[in-house]
Amino acid sequence: MSVPVIAFFNNKGGVGKTTLVYHLAWSYSDQALNVLAVDLDPQANLTSAFLGEDDLEAYWQPGSPKRTIAGCIEPLRRGVGDVADPTIEEIKSNIGLLVGDLNLARFEDTLSEVWPKCNDGDERAFRVTSAFWRIIQSAAASRRADLVLMDLGPNLGAINRAGLISADLVVTPLAPDLFSLQGLRNLGPRLADWRKAWKERLAKNPDSSLELPRGVIVPAGYVVLQHSIRLDRPVRAYEKWIKKIPAEYATSVLGLPEPSITNPADDPHCLKMLKHYRSLFPLAQDARKPIFHLKPADGAIGAHLQAVQSAREDFEDLSAKILDRLSLIEP
Repeated sequence: MSVPVIAFFNNKGGVGKTTLVYHLAWSYSDQALNVLAVDLDPQANLTSAFLGEDDLEAYWQPGSPKRTIAGCIEPLRRGVGDVADPTIEEIKSNIGLLVGDLNLARFEDTLSEVWPKCNDGDERAFRVTSAFWRIIQSAAASRRADLVLMDLGPNLGAINRAGLISADLVVTPLAPDLFSLQGLRNLGPRLADWRKAWKERLAKNPDSSLELPRGVIVPAGYVVLQHSIRLDRPVRAYEKWIKKIPAEYATSVLGLPEPSITNPADDPHCLKMLKHYRSLFPLAQDARKPIFHLKPADGAIGAHLQAVQSAREDFEDLSAKILDRLSLIEP
């Protein structure tokens, strides 16, 4: 039985997607769940959030390419073998990381090339397209993970298509702005197209022993991040964009009629509206820990300590809601 994979994706960048994955990994860890974090963004921002420069240098130096996600697919990309066994970076006893790599970008052309060949029943095409899923499931099984959190780059390219085919749920981080709304308009139809196209290809797999992802790609809901707060209300500049989010998500992503709801807080598809926590992020980055682990020794004193507790409660609530969405996945 495969381990559930939760992807965090928006075709708009800069919405706090990587920060969300990083903090949720720690939140689930604090709740005694075993988490595998996967960095499929060629910019490797999630990896750099978890690891310091010395660790990164050891992974990315010439001579040890097989230790990253890019190294795992290199034999397949070159046509000299299948995927290599993944190396898992132990962040702590119940957080493992599949390390990202800028070299992953070289896999984009290969994935684009083989996608249409799946329709011809080409075995290598299926092996390439399913490479991420097979690596992820192998890594998750080896450390007995309860769930996988996947970070993806902000585009609609072949790497993200292969990553999303590997996903059971998709959580969409948003900022209350025009760009995020346009991202939803691009994202929704593309997810539906990829889901349908992969389902058609699955029937043409020539090797019944080759395990493949189902490609269910169920939208789990959205998270509104980094909305400015003034007197407990969004500032006026953001209000009109916040009010448009429920309708845009329903119509563009879910294919539902436009709802009458204009407040994401009342929308059942809104998983959470997260505050800025702007003053805590520099402290957390310096301490190399999530904001809800900050202590007075890290500089979290006075009002900061109250914000740390608020952040903990926010992420615990969000993590619980995401787990509840696993029930949307058909057996």
